[in-house]
Amino acid sequence: MSAVDTAAPARLPAAHRGRTAAVVAGLTVALLVLAVLSACLGQVPTSPAEVIGSVLHRAGLDLGPLPAHPAGEVTLWEVRFPRVVLAVLVGASLGCAGALLQGVFANPLAEPGVIGVSAGAAVGACAAIVLGGAFTAGWALAGAAFATGLLTTSLVYVLSRSEGRTEVVTVILTGVAVNAFAGGLIALFTFVATPAARDQIVFWQLGSLGGATWDVVAVVAPLALGGIAAAVVLAPKLDLLALGEHVARHLGVDVERVRQAAIVIVAVLVCSGVAFTGIILFVGLVVPHLMRIALGPAHRVLIPAAALCGAVVLLAADLGARTLVENADLPLGMLTSLVGGPVFFWMLRRTRARQGGWA
Repeated sequence: MSAVDTAAPARLPAAHRGRTAAVVAGLTVALLVLAVLSACLGQVPTSPAEVIGSVLHRAGLDLGPLPAHPAGEVTLWEVRFPRVVLAVLVGASLGCAGALLQGVFANPLAEPGVIGVSAGAAVGACAAIVLGGAFTAGWALAGAAFATGLLTTSLVYVLSRSEGRTEVVTVILTGVAVNAFAGGLIALFTFVATPAARDQIVFWQLGSLGGATWDVVAVVAPLALGGIAAAVVLAPKLDLLALGEHVARHLGVDVERVRQAAIVIVAVLVCSGVAFTGIILFVGLVVPHLMRIALGPAHRVLIPAAALCGAVVLLAADLGARTLVENADLPLGMLTSLVGGPVFFWMLRRTRARQGGWA
């Protein structure tokens, strides 16, 4: 038996397992309720019974009513359901990425943007919009955002390496510098863009799920689900890394390889989402905090719970974006920032009042 095996965390106490089960069950119920509610609301009237009946009908079970409106079935399956599924996938990806990055950096303030992935994706999207033509046709814009997001993350990692190792502080400071440079490029692209392209740049950076289709879901789903699964596999090593680098190395953890794997997973999770939705802030920062408060710091529980909570949060935010103002689709990133900022401030105050720590 290896040192890592012998150092594996003990089973959770019964009370903690009960709290975990209650939180996961509550989040699951909330996700299902929000999904049905989100599918109901819109210009084409649809009841919850019709939504459930339509899903059951597609599954071969005629156990509920189909939408009475002539366009109801098409609206559900071609417009609303893809949007609901994409919200779940992107929210889960951002929540999982935040929990993973905070764990590998041992820093509760870490979030996916710190390694440059969001800023890099924005640079690619802005460049494609300014160039126009074939660069914005089809999925070219999303492809540019995905590619530059991965490239920027790789650049941050390469620049932060010294003598074959990466230090957490160096990665964060390098990320700050690269993010600042990317911000300058975004400002340059915005300045030279035509008025129409400038509006498109601003709208993309505000975030939206308005472009959701089943084709988009088919691209995002394997990347998101694969990234979340990889993060769950990595979770036990993050629990050991939380004991300190020297202790983790003594217990058989290859710290450098864990960091490399975590950064790659985070880059894929975030790029797969923002490439199609634009920049969505605070989900990857706030959601892991909330789950850490509710469930504790054990990553084998925290990471899947953060993914589930991220899906709930983004689905709720998208529901608000579509319903708070009649006949308008508010920017999703604006809503997550307006809500996430005060919530994060409250959590910081709470942490400070408890004299430090992660919860």
